[in-house]
Amino acid sequence: MQPLSILDLSVVTTATKPSQALRNSIDLARHADRLGYTRYWLAEHHGLASVASPSPDIMIGQIAAATQRIRVGSGGVMLPNHAPLVVAERFKMLEALFPGRIDLGLGRAPGTDGVTAHALRRKLDKREGDDFLERLQELMLWETREFPKDHPYNAVTVMPNDVPLPPIWLLGSSDYSAQLSAQVGMGFAFAHHFASFDAVAALRHYHAHFKPSRWRAAPSGILAIAVILAPTDEEAELLASSMDLTRLLRDRGQYVALPSVEEARSYPYSEAERAAIARNREKLFVGSPSTVMQKISPLIADSQADEVMVITAVYDHEARKRSYSLLADAFGLGKQAAA
Repeated sequence: MQPLSILDLSVVTTATKPSQALRNSIDLARHADRLGYTRYWLAEHHGLASVASPSPDIMIGQIAAATQRIRVGSGGVMLPNHAPLVVAERFKMLEALFPGRIDLGLGRAPGTDGVTAHALRRKLDKREGDDFLERLQELMLWETREFPKDHPYNAVTVMPNDVPLPPIWLLGSSDYSAQLSAQVGMGFAFAHHFASFDAVAALRHYHAHFKPSRWRAAPSGILAIAVILAPTDEEAELLASSMDLTRLLRDRGQYVALPSVEEARSYPYSEAERAAIARNREKLFVGSPSTVMQKISPLIADSQADEVMVITAVYDHEARKRSYSLLADAFGLGKQAAA
């Protein structure tokens, strides 16, 4: 089976305050490290009641210090919110502290609403519109030091200067990110869990058009999916009801903390809302280990994914950990570690 990894949003629930959600992320990372997961990535979101962490670089340092083996990275740093030099400095520092264990995943979106995005960027610089490519090029130049001969940035030293940037991954949910990742020769992670674009088409394009570069010699495509497992289909369906309601409300622009199963089951759904939940289930795989593996295996094979990254949003922290344990067993992580 493909390597298995985790994308964590530090989920806030109606009973879990953001500070506890951050501590839960560290606990889950230790759990994933013991189970044999390959990576543990942290997302960047701002102003969302359901996501506790707006600063993946801070969480990366905390989690890398609390674990032994697992790679830790950003899934991702939203590059429009940050000066490329700052990103280079912070991730070189992380690489220096935890050599060979850090990943730098980059996203194009601001990870928030328009007002918050303006507050994040209004003092950053005068670049406007979609300037992701410009920022990515600058970030690469801080590493390659290939600024024009008379460019003032040649006088700037990126510290610590004795370590490289960690491996760069471009995140996306469209064909654009697949095309760009292939063209510049970087890793690519596709967000199936919220994308409207076809994951199979995106990852296949990436593999077919990948150009080796100084960043990566061969393609490496990650398929990110939302999964909820329990010992039985019935129990998994109960756990998933929290996410069903959250997604329904989010589609209406209501970003709330993850509700309990009881709160979700008592919600007065209309027929139209139940139909919307059914459609949303195309992006959420729910069931026992055998049921989920039957659902995701064709997608993994058809997309030619080199790795699978899973996001699991469950109200109860222990049930969430159990979901990742069951998936690790289904992927044979324990057997792979023993081999």
